[in-house]
Amino acid sequence: MELPDVGAPPVLAPLPAPRGPLTDFLFDHLLQPPHRLSVPPAPADDPLGDDDFHLALYCCYELHYRSMAGVAEAWEWEPSLLAFRGRLEQAFERRLREEVWPSCPVDDIEGALREVIASDTGPSLSSYAERWADIDQLRELAVHRSAYQLKEADPHSWAIPRLSGRAKAALVEIQFDEYGAGVPGESHAELWAATMEALGLDSTYGAYLDVLPGLTLATTNLITLFGLHRRLRGALVGHLAIFEMTSVVPMSRYRAALVRAGIRASGRRFYDVHIEADAHHELVASRCLAAGLSASDPCLTGDILFGARAIMAVEGRFARHVLACWDEGRSSLLASSATAAGRTRR
Repeated sequence: MELPDVGAPPVLAPLPAPRGPLTDFLFDHLLQPPHRLSVPPAPADDPLGDDDFHLALYCCYELHYRSMAGVAEAWEWEPSLLAFRGRLEQAFERRLREEVWPSCPVDDIEGALREVIASDTGPSLSSYAERWADIDQLRELAVHRSAYQLKEADPHSWAIPRLSGRAKAALVEIQFDEYGAGVPGESHAELWAATMEALGLDSTYGAYLDVLPGLTLATTNLITLFGLHRRLRGALVGHLAIFEMTSVVPMSRYRAALVRAGIRASGRRFYDVHIEADAHHELVASRCLAAGLSASDPCLTGDILFGARAIMAVEGRFARHVLACWDEGRSSLLASSATAAGRTRR
């Protein structure tokens, strides 16, 4: 029997340039064979948006995804590196819990999630994109979102073995669609790569890590924080519920922005698929996933709301950063948009 052609192994992105004491410390160790870490520097004062802090945490997390070129596989479970990562996580989670108000007891988790959405007063990136964003700004947004979208669904999948019953069935249903129903080339991460290519961007995994600010990396680190820790499975469910419940309208706006910019249909399929799928996912995520988990394990209801409020908080900070930069006529990336968003594909 002839085996199918599985293609070449994925190209690993190199470690990015360090941004401060945490990444200087971490990268110096990761480029050596695995060993016990020395005493690390203290975490940053701003664990919600500091560039050095979130790049260090992101690269620690990346060892559980695809890793990076030149980093030995055995670093993934090196105890002293896990302890270093744990200190960053504790600072991040503690600051998140200070940022969002404590959860009150609720009887209707679906209604509570809709209240979280309705109470949001942050700026709308999708509204700006639909009406005013030029092609360079659309490319810039795509660069920002590449950190998560090129691994879309992977962090949420960690919850599958940790749930049961109605909640587990709902999550599997959502994830099945996210991975393209098992059809190669149809996963949402692959569709996002096609959107990047249609915008003239490099769709290589990790290609733009050097220019992503901490506020961007925080949006992805949040999901991985929730995903890696079983005790935070409720927060991960709340995060995904909000993700799906707030998707259809923004996806429609971004699609309209790409149409206005003249992006071909193949580059818009990511949004077309989400507009169709997430109308159903919204109900599955709220009524079956979140409500199912709350009913089967009521003690996790507060964590579900924490996850919901946390995503709204970090996404709000990210949106305010991007729009403030654009209002001042400058790039929201760590390098100029000409350098980052205009990079040619490899």
